[in-house]
Amino acid sequence: MAKIKITLRKSIIGSTERQKRTVTALGLRKVNSSAIVEETPQIHGMICKVDHLVSKEIIK
Repeated sequence: MAKIKITLRKSIIGSTERQKRTVTALGLRKVNSSAIVEETPQIHGMICKVDHLVSKEIIK
């Protein structure tokens, strides 16, 4: 499967508790931190929930 690089672009301050837990589950801690994860339906759903906080790029 393809890999996705996810970067936290905005702070999670003011976000809902569910969004905060989703960002943490993606492996992101601070602003501008990045994580490389496999592209699965579960990860894609998590990214959609916090799309306004993160940026993503596909790595081949």
